[in-house]
Amino acid sequence: MPPRLVPVRRESAQGKAAAPAPRRLRTPLITLLLVALLPVSIGLSAAFGAESLPPVQVAEVLLSRLTGTAPPDLVYDTIVWNLRLPRALLAVVVGAGLALAGAAMQTLVRNPLADPYLLGVSSGAGVGATAVITTGLFAGAGTWALSAGALTGALCSSLLVFAIALAQGGLTPLRLVLIGTVLGSAFSSIASFLVFRSADPAAAQSVLFWLLGSLAGAEWAQLALPAGVVLAAGIALLAGSGWLDALATGPDTAAALGVPVRGLRIALFATLTVLVGVLVAVSGGIGFVGLVVPHVARLIVGARHRALLPVAALAGAVFLLWVDVATRVLVRPTEIPLSVVSGLIGAPVFLILLGRRRYSYGGAS
Repeated sequence: MPPRLVPVRRESAQGKAAAPAPRRLRTPLITLLLVALLPVSIGLSAAFGAESLPPVQVAEVLLSRLTGTAPPDLVYDTIVWNLRLPRALLAVVVGAGLALAGAAMQTLVRNPLADPYLLGVSSGAGVGATAVITTGLFAGAGTWALSAGALTGALCSSLLVFAIALAQGGLTPLRLVLIGTVLGSAFSSIASFLVFRSADPAAAQSVLFWLLGSLAGAEWAQLALPAGVVLAAGIALLAGSGWLDALATGPDTAAALGVPVRGLRIALFATLTVLVGVLVAVSGGIGFVGLVVPHVARLIVGARHRALLPVAALAGAVFLLWVDVATRVLVRPTEIPLSVVSGLIGAPVFLILLGRRRYSYGGAS
């Protein structure tokens, strides 16, 4: 079983042990707040878009669907239930998944600058998506062609990183970072070459919009796979939270505590590959969420993964949900790519939090 790490109680200048109670109380309060905020945000988000809807009408549509009664207005029912609600739920799933992946990736490579796309997953997915857009690859898959191409590219790139890392000595943090970064640059070059060779003048714009992330094509049929993968990954990461705490302190300490470091790294690599590959396939590359949301969660509830992972997932879900709302309303009826808005909104928020609290990661403050 994963070891339970007991937090060290530091002595204050007066010789009294610092009480950890405030953080223990803060964690469930923050979690409950985010749990309460999430369904409210989902309902309110359905009111925003190219055309704003009265929240009362949105509530009536949702109530009629949940109770099985006739919808009050077929137009509102179509907009809310068939278009906006699947998009909101996909934003929740993707935001939660990216935050979980970012927290786990930062632990795997012990690097605060790590994000879910560190292992070349996003760049590999970009090659697959670009091939679909520019060459018609997977045309037989219909509306799933772009997702199929992106997922194929993501999995192939991750397998290549894994194979090279094992051949060169194992999945050490430094080796994973270097190989992932180098191969990511190579995959980006391949995607650029495919765009350059394309006869479609609109290919570059289509590829750029996908690479920056969008949830515009969300459908009910798309939700099952990413939701199932995020749920399974979240449960697995929580089950191994004690091992993740140990790994974050370093491989030698983890091994001394009985953690199978090599097996844990391989399991984390495989979990993150599938998780991030599926998320990129349905939403494109969305920046910032997986990099900074885990740090914000650490600022609030600390670095223990048992508290960090749920708070990061909930915060990522709420954050991306409202980012998606902003992409629809800022310059309507045109939509802005998600990564543009996520960086513009999230960076100032993080800097403000960082300035208000003393934060340390891996011993560096």
